[in-house]
Amino acid sequence: MRFPAAGEEVTSRFQVTEAIVDQLNIPGADETRIVQETAVFLAERQPVIDIPPMIDLDDVAAAYGDDYVTELSRRLKPHADVALRGPSSQ
Repeated sequence: MRFPAAGEEVTSRFQVTEAIVDQLNIPGADETRIVQETAVFLAERQPVIDIPPMIDLDDVAAAYGDDYVTELSRRLKPHADVALRGPSSQ
């Protein structure tokens, strides 16, 4: 994942474990979306330049506790529901 930061670009790698996917409890949640929303979550809480080059989502969950799991579940749930229903017909 790349973040723009003060005219530079910060690159971080994210590790998603089955444990964190299970903890989010969103059937069909895409790992790419989990990483994207985690990146946004972190960028909202700290300067992008301070985001480490390697991020284990289990560590994020441990550091931010229920706030992380609740917020990511909230952010991802509408996308999972749309994927399960399919595109709406208009």
